[in-house]
Amino acid sequence: MRVSARRRLRAIALVLGTVLVLAGCGSGTTASGGSAATPAPNTVRIALDWTPNTNHTGLYVAQQRGWFRDAGLDVQFLPYNSTSPDTLVGSGAAEFGISFQDSFTFSKGSGADITSVMAILQHWATEVAVKAGRADIASPKDLDGKVYGGFGGPGEVPKMRKVIQDAGGQGNFSTVTLGTSAYEALYAGQVDFTEPFVAWEGIEAELRGEPLKTFSYTDYGFPDAYNVLLIGNSPWLQAHPDQAKAFVQAAQRGYQLAADDPAAAAKDLEDANPGAFNEPELVRRSQEMLAKDYLKDEQGKVGTQTLDRWSGFSGFLIDTGAVVDADGKPLATRPDFSTWFTNSYLAS
Repeated sequence: MRVSARRRLRAIALVLGTVLVLAGCGSGTTASGGSAATPAPNTVRIALDWTPNTNHTGLYVAQQRGWFRDAGLDVQFLPYNSTSPDTLVGSGAAEFGISFQDSFTFSKGSGADITSVMAILQHWATEVAVKAGRADIASPKDLDGKVYGGFGGPGEVPKMRKVIQDAGGQGNFSTVTLGTSAYEALYAGQVDFTEPFVAWEGIEAELRGEPLKTFSYTDYGFPDAYNVLLIGNSPWLQAHPDQAKAFVQAAQRGYQLAADDPAAAAKDLEDANPGAFNEPELVRRSQEMLAKDYLKDEQGKVGTQTLDRWSGFSGFLIDTGAVVDADGKPLATRPDFSTWFTNSYLAS
């Protein structure tokens, strides 16, 4: 699945050329008559953060079952490229995108005109990971003096430092930025710890005979977060409330099915992306794990967001001074986080 860490916000300028549209059978995802710059009102472009994976399953369920089409929408999937979905959505090059609470916080802090419209994952799905055989590492506090294989996100080091401190350590470690090579470096013993998605890289490591030992951030008092989000372009949302609600509710319906019937949802994901997955067991087990532990809130619903969750982790990032404004200056005060997200497009 990629990796929240590997898809972190990058300080890159928007360079969007010709974008391929992934059209699904019976999905209503054919190209519309509108141009890429000024799409027709019922054309909805969603920017993916990585190649298709189980973080996207609800979208592909809605596509495969014709729920976008039934809502009168022409939904176009913009494949992952080097420009972050936060940038694409903020610039208006996509109406919606897949994001993360951490990258969103940095984007929003710097002035991106984006709104979180749905929490795809209710909790952290990444954890601190070491090789399972590391008897010398029984807690994050044992990571003092060790080497972290990172992904270049501005919030990674403050988060890791705080987790180590919360576990009783000093928070002193060295970092090498490796991107997706961090996993191979961990397996090879070139770094001591990294940050995988337990429902993808964690399962993948087990299947390849490289099991991991992981530590959940929240077990040591670190605030929980919406690891994966569905975000929208704020001006477009305001100008097209009916289309926005239709899209979000179709996506919500897809993710609810993924939470309630992970086997059927995993099949829809695979059917929508033939040849994309070499290990069906990885897809199946990943979807089961997400359905069990990450997709639903306390009431069994998907998509909902709370001010407390936003204030906890995003507030932490701002308090560290890591979040900067459009001029590159650290945000001096916490914003009104209630303006960063909305539940108004969700089905009741």
